[in-house]
Amino acid sequence: MAPDPIIASLSDSVTKIDLERFGVNVFPAVVPGNLEIDLGKAGLAVTDPFFGMNVDTLRHYESCHMWYTLDFTAESERQGEHAFLVLEGVDCFADIFVNRQLVARLSNMLIPHEIDITGLLKPRNELFIHIRPALLEARKYPLGPGNVAQEANFDSLHVRKAPHMYGWDIMPRALSAGLWRPVRIEWRPEARIGELALWTRSVTTDSAQETLWYRLDGVDLHRGRYELDIEGVCGDSIFTQRPQLLGTAGHLRFDVGNARLWWPKGRGDANLYDVTVRLLNNGEEIDRRQFRHGMRTIELSRTEIIDDAGVGDFVFWVNGERVFVLGTNWVPLDAYHSRDAERLDAAIALLDECGCNMVRCWGGNVYESARFFDLCDERGVLVWQDFAMACGAYPQDDDFAQRIEVEARAIARRIRNHASLAVWCGDNECDAMLKWGGFPCVDPNQNRITREVLPRVLRECDPSRPYLPSSPYIGPKAFANRQADLPEQHLWGERRYYKAPGYLNARARFASEIGYHGCPSVESIKKFISADKLWPIPNDEWTLHATSPIPGVNLYDYRIKLMLLQIGDLFGTNPESLEQFSSLSQCVQAEAMKFFVERFRSRKWATTGIIWWNLIDGWPQFSDAVVDYFYDKKLAFDWIARAQRPLHVVVAEQERTAPLHKVVACNDTRGDIALAYSIRSICSGSEILAGNVIAAADSVTDLGTIERSPMAQDMYAIEWECKLGHGNSHYLAGDPPFDAATYLRWLIESLPGGR
Repeated sequence: MAPDPIIASLSDSVTKIDLERFGVNVFPAVVPGNLEIDLGKAGLAVTDPFFGMNVDTLRHYESCHMWYTLDFTAESERQGEHAFLVLEGVDCFADIFVNRQLVARLSNMLIPHEIDITGLLKPRNELFIHIRPALLEARKYPLGPGNVAQEANFDSLHVRKAPHMYGWDIMPRALSAGLWRPVRIEWRPEARIGELALWTRSVTTDSAQETLWYRLDGVDLHRGRYELDIEGVCGDSIFTQRPQLLGTAGHLRFDVGNARLWWPKGRGDANLYDVTVRLLNNGEEIDRRQFRHGMRTIELSRTEIIDDAGVGDFVFWVNGERVFVLGTNWVPLDAYHSRDAERLDAAIALLDECGCNMVRCWGGNVYESARFFDLCDERGVLVWQDFAMACGAYPQDDDFAQRIEVEARAIARRIRNHASLAVWCGDNECDAMLKWGGFPCVDPNQNRITREVLPRVLRECDPSRPYLPSSPYIGPKAFANRQADLPEQHLWGERRYYKAPGYLNARARFASEIGYHGCPSVESIKKFISADKLWPIPNDEWTLHATSPIPGVNLYDYRIKLMLLQIGDLFGTNPESLEQFSSLSQCVQAEAMKFFVERFRSRKWATTGIIWWNLIDGWPQFSDAVVDYFYDKKLAFDWIARAQRPLHVVVAEQERTAPLHKVVACNDTRGDIALAYSIRSICSGSEILAGNVIAAADSVTDLGTIERSPMAQDMYAIEWECKLGHGNSHYLAGDPPFDAATYLRWLIESLPGGR
């Protein structure tokens, strides 16, 4: 058997001869980049890893070493300044050499690394980076039966690398390696601002009480008069401060009159102050920082369980007001993260277009870029941030705890100044994973990572925000009472008919995950499935892209068959062509996602939010995403966008034995809205309910009732007019199965002017 090849990526040819002596494959590299992408460009691997079965051919490179070399010119020194080598993303175990001197050993893909290389630079320099394979490094760490993970993911537990890269039900197995974010040299003053954190302690209608935390590096307060000159500008609202510093760290508290508050989408303007903080010595500027700041407070009011009386709580408060959450889960933008940046703006535009006021950054992902948070700040989108742990019982030893602490401090310091950042969450589904792993007696509250390490770090680094240990969180009360319902849940139900009891009977106040499969368009499918594998289904390519990440191993092989069953549940038919499968699957997904959003909205304040799964795919696949990898919107996207408008009229689902449907107007704005509405039956053509009403601010207003006939099938066309414009929707009445051709005709006739 031939040995695994050794791979070298070069950005410059200076050391090429040296590497070639050892039989190393040498080729140009792009930074930011990933191993597999560079291999394809060099003709050493497939050029399109996402087509057909191609991604599986790249598993051969999981045990490869990589070297990057770069010859560069630089100033050898600057008076009074330090040189830092900044590596924003290194995947993942790497030795860093500058001019043949080892300057760092790295082992975390998820955080930026800043290395002081003062005194090492020359007019001409060599950067040499050796990346060791994560697959082999992981096996140096001990695992025991108390560690739990999905079958393909045990190697991920000790490794600080995006969990999804080991293979997930929404992402391929693509371990990868490389310099996936930029690398640069920065010169910084020896005496400089080390840390700044600005937050709002409290607000009134026209003022804010602010606190600035500062820490200085390299400053001797006995050598001059040090001050911080602080200025913030948002339109005609300006604040300034210039205190003398009595220590190299501390809090500066001040009030801002005429404050322009930051509000989430739909509740007001996302006002941002341009803030400049200058460090002065004897009146002379020696360092400065610039950032944007949103004045707002945020709280999460929650209980551990829903008690026997039905009392439970999970609600976000911004500036003292409750906010009903309409959000989506944010998963990897690309399986190869060097391409995230080029996909970000388009994905955020989709997030904005469909009316979300929150995005949950799922724990199987990387931590997003500064630009992601900047865009959320600007659009008034709240961010729920998981720490990068998912679906596992992670190590509890001192070494792992220390590595998580370093990571948490780095991430908290990087993103804490963003107004959009609303809540930290310890992980995704790790509390629940203990039960799924067959250890129901193991108390998740003994998890030192999420109960000790992370809250301690956040208490020190970002005390202004709420923290949730896990999602869903199984606290001491929930663990003691295993039958108790949790206020915040992941509602995956039966994954069959979307009105099945598991969905209808759920008592969750807040759903942080809920979703339903939908097939991409035929045009998109042809971009990643071979022509001879398009139909019939399932087959190996469809299964791989379903996603079951390791061919021949049944990890998630059920998903194509599940989609067929979901079509059968609603339409009572088996699709006979690819075109029919795609069309009917999208209709089923759209009905399901619309129903989920409307069900939560129609019970507003009994329920407090829904974060559906999910917005866009990170590779071409058959999934719950409502936009595919190629940015082609599925039908569900448009229906979610309609259902998440600030004002929406809903025919609410009742118990099967209830004789009437309640009709409600859901108003998420902060003001009353005059509304004229009408509902007509598509089958009879008659108007069955109409009227004029004031939709009360930030609540649900009853509009009336519609008689329910349990045997009849119909579609109701819903239209309304208000100051926000014209709105329309529909309600599919009766029990399935529905004739597919009749259903599609009803959809057309339910549109305005479609009679």
